[in-house]
Amino acid sequence: MLSKVLKKEVCAECRFCCSFRRQSLWELPKLSAQFMEKYRTKSDGSEIRYIVSDKGDGVTDLRDLYQTDDPSEEVPCPFLDAQKGCILPAEDKPFECSAWPLRLMRMEDDSLKVCLTPTCPSVNQVSVDILKDETKASWHELMENYAKDHPYIIMDYKEGYIPLE
Repeated sequence: MLSKVLKKEVCAECRFCCSFRRQSLWELPKLSAQFMEKYRTKSDGSEIRYIVSDKGDGVTDLRDLYQTDDPSEEVPCPFLDAQKGCILPAEDKPFECSAWPLRLMRMEDDSLKVCLTPTCPSVNQVSVDILKDETKASWHELMENYAKDHPYIIMDYKEGYIPLE
């Protein structure tokens, strides 16, 4: 991902992006139909449920995992092991997970821009100018190419995200 400016060890220790508040379920990575078919159970044998869109893509259904009504309660991704981190093989990891904390967003003028989430605690300690230089080199083209076959990764721009172009 942004390995030139953010060490993998920092991400592995933080894991902020691998847990979701009830109020932030819109942030869940979008999953292909093939992914959801392949990953139907956790390593303990319990079922993984998905919310599938009318287009066939979906997101992990975490709603029953919350213990309270507190909108800021967090639950981990079902593919997060507390000791090992993400248990998915690199080739199966959802694109949005690999690209985090970057998002491809549709701006008000209908253009697509790579934007930085304002909530990543680790990357927010890196200069935005450095991130812009790193992103310019490769991420926009990579994300746009991926989005051609997987348009569901494109999000409408949300206030607070930082366009890196």
